[in-house]
Amino acid sequence: MIQSGFIAVIDLGTSKITGIVGRKNENNVISVLAAESVPSNNCIRRGLVYNIQETGAKVRKLISLLENKLNRKIGKVYVSVAGQSIHSITHTVSKQLSSSGIVTDTVIEQMRKEAEKFMPEMSKRYDIADVEYIINGKAEPQPVGVTTTQIDANYQMVVGRPNLISNIEKSIKDKANLDIAGYVVGPLASATIALTETEKELGCAFIDFGAGTSSLSIYKGGKLRSLVVIPFGGATITRDICDLNFIESDAELYKIKFGKTHEVPETGFFNPFTATKPEIDLPSLNHVIEMRLQEIVDNIAAQIKNSGYKDQLGAGLVITGGASQLKNLPEFLKDKLKMPVRKASARKTAINNFPELANDPSLTQALGLLLFGWDNCEKIEVEKPVEETQKVVEPTQRPVKPVKPPKKGAGFFTKMENMLGGMFNEDEGND
Repeated sequence: MIQSGFIAVIDLGTSKITGIVGRKNENNVISVLAAESVPSNNCIRRGLVYNIQETGAKVRKLISLLENKLNRKIGKVYVSVAGQSIHSITHTVSKQLSSSGIVTDTVIEQMRKEAEKFMPEMSKRYDIADVEYIINGKAEPQPVGVTTTQIDANYQMVVGRPNLISNIEKSIKDKANLDIAGYVVGPLASATIALTETEKELGCAFIDFGAGTSSLSIYKGGKLRSLVVIPFGGATITRDICDLNFIESDAELYKIKFGKTHEVPETGFFNPFTATKPEIDLPSLNHVIEMRLQEIVDNIAAQIKNSGYKDQLGAGLVITGGASQLKNLPEFLKDKLKMPVRKASARKTAINNFPELANDPSLTQALGLLLFGWDNCEKIEVEKPVEETQKVVEPTQRPVKPVKPPKKGAGFFTKMENMLGGMFNEDEGND
């Protein structure tokens, strides 16, 4: 638990890179200390770092903005892992016990270690999201202390392409000169901070609508049952609008301000902004949006069916993410998927300050990353001890060899001899 210092996270999004610094108390409630965002400008595509050099420069700028707010240095960060290759798989570990065997903490720990050794083919394991224990053919939420001859554990593992983090490391560690404290799977972070325990228990389909991709997580019985990433998002809709002869910035503006589903005006060529902006045909705009949304919904419906939990989602559909703010989207999804829809952001009980951040669906994932961080990310400047140097004093005058006094009773010639001898000795010292 972070008692001093802070946790720093970076969410590498397709539309923007977000950095948040915060602390957690003993109840895992977050206090936000600083938050900043910079546009990605296509250096990140579908959740993956595309331009290493540009991403590194943007991360450096982001860290500088955060440090200026904190008046403290950031030494390392937790980073989101995303991409359309991210998905979940179930890996089962079984343990045989004696005829009078009792499940102990040691047994559970041994099974966990065995699961962590599992190397999925052609993929890398990025997290173990959940585990369900099966004893005598039934799910057992508290297996320790139960007598049985065999226990099975179904681990829900999140896997993806092995090279998902290689470009992240090159941009953040090499280009931004920043250490990485750990990696967090983005959809898990969003679900952890947005969903309630009741929704997870009853069963729900949780969708994080991003700019480049949309993740779908299925929860039932309090556990993650399925996770997939659909390669469509808000930026896909924006590009479709560009086909109506708009530049991308105007297309994004029209989508946010006037894009709707269900409510299509009968007529509509007009200019809602200034004379410098082109006119927009609202029926055409909304037709384009609805066509792309229908494709996204068809993908969601197919994935929910494939999960095997289609008729077991008592809490319906929960949506978040920047692209979830499209007008009338909840009504559109409710009509197409035939289930209740709740629009979500970070739970109010998870953030004790900055309600404007907690209420922003585009920041759900970034805030959720803080719940997975434990290391102090503050950079501690160690002052080097000042070594004392001995001052060398250069003599201003060469020491003169003392002349021996004449012996008592010495005569004139003895005195002259001593004087001349001293003169010769001084001359010898000049050689």
